[in-house]
Amino acid sequence: MDQQFASDNYAGLCPEAWQAMAEANAGHAPAYGDDPWTARAADRFRALFGTECEVFFVFNGTAANALALAALCQSYHSVICAEAAHVETDECGAPEFFSNGSKLLVAPASGGRLTPHAIRTLATARGDIHYPKPRAVTITQPTETGEVYSLAEIRAIAAECRALGLRLHMDGARFANACASLGCTPAEMTWQAGVDVLCFGGTKNGMAVGEAVIFFNRALAEDFDYRCKQAGQLASKMRFLAAPWVGMLESGAWLRNAAHGNACARDFAAMLDGIPGVAPMFPVQSNAVFLQAPPAVLEGLKAKGWRFYTFIGGGARFMFAWDARPERMRALADDLRALAARDSAAPRPVPVFSSDK
Repeated sequence: MDQQFASDNYAGLCPEAWQAMAEANAGHAPAYGDDPWTARAADRFRALFGTECEVFFVFNGTAANALALAALCQSYHSVICAEAAHVETDECGAPEFFSNGSKLLVAPASGGRLTPHAIRTLATARGDIHYPKPRAVTITQPTETGEVYSLAEIRAIAAECRALGLRLHMDGARFANACASLGCTPAEMTWQAGVDVLCFGGTKNGMAVGEAVIFFNRALAEDFDYRCKQAGQLASKMRFLAAPWVGMLESGAWLRNAAHGNACARDFAAMLDGIPGVAPMFPVQSNAVFLQAPPAVLEGLKAKGWRFYTFIGGGARFMFAWDARPERMRALADDLRALAARDSAAPRPVPVFSSDK
C-alpha cells in the first residue's frame, strides 16, 4: 500500500525499535518482566523524567488508560473528562469496565481542552451520597483534535485538582508529539506540573505495540502489577514490550520521530493555502491536520484511494507519522487542489422560486 495519512497507526516500526527487538531476541531471558530489558527500560524512563517513578508496560492504550484510572478510583467514584476525550469516545467503556463502574463525567471543552472552571463545575455540582463521588481528572495531551495543553494550562488544572482533592491522569498516546510541540522536558509537562500518572504512548511513536504507565505518585501504583495480570496485560515475554522503549529512549528517537510528524503536519497545512473551500479546522499543534472541505472533494479523495477518518472533530483527519514522506504529502495536496478547483468550477443548480402566495 502506498503511504497513507489516515492514522499514525498505519506506519511500521522505526529502525531504533526494530533493532532493539532484534537484540532482545538473542538467547533466553526470564519471563514476566524479570529480565534485564524491562529493568533497563524502566530505568531509562526514570532518567528521562528525573524522578523515581513506578513504570509498567502494557500492550495498548486502552488498557493503559483504563487500568490507570481504575487504580485511582473505586467503583462509586467518577472521573472528569472533556466531551471529546479518548476515554469517553474511543475506549468502548473500558475505563468503566475495569474500574467496576466508575462513571465518566463529561464536560464541554473547546478543542478538547478541559478548564479549571469546567472541572470545578462538575466536581461541585452535587455532594450527596446518591451521586458518584468525583475522584480523578483525565486530560488528553495532545487532544483528540491535535491541540496541545500549554504548561500553564496543565499547572492550572493540577492546582484545581489539588484544591478539590482529585488525582490527575494524562492520556499521552501522542505524548512525544506534545513534548516536541512545546519544546519542554517530559518532567515539566508531567510531575513538575502536578500530574499523578501518565500513559506514555509508544505505538503511535514508531513502535509495533506497547505503552508505558508511569506513576509519579508511587503510592498510587500499589498492586498495579496485579491489575495488569488480571486484565491480560502481563506479557510473559515482557522483554519484547520493554526492549523497543530502550531503543527509543536511549537513541532519542522518541522525540525525533514526534518532531518529524509535527513538522510534516505544519508543512502539509501550508501546502493547502489558497485552495478554495479547504481549510484547517483547528490550529496545527501536533501531528494532526483536520480539514473542512466540500463533500464532493472528500468523496473524490476516496475515489483516488486516499484514506482518512471523518468521525473525529467533524472533518477529514490526516495524521503524520515518524516516516511521513514529503512526496506523498505533495501528492495528497495536489489531489485536494485539483478536486477543489473542479468543485468550485462546477455549475450550481439554480434555485426555483414559486410564484404562489
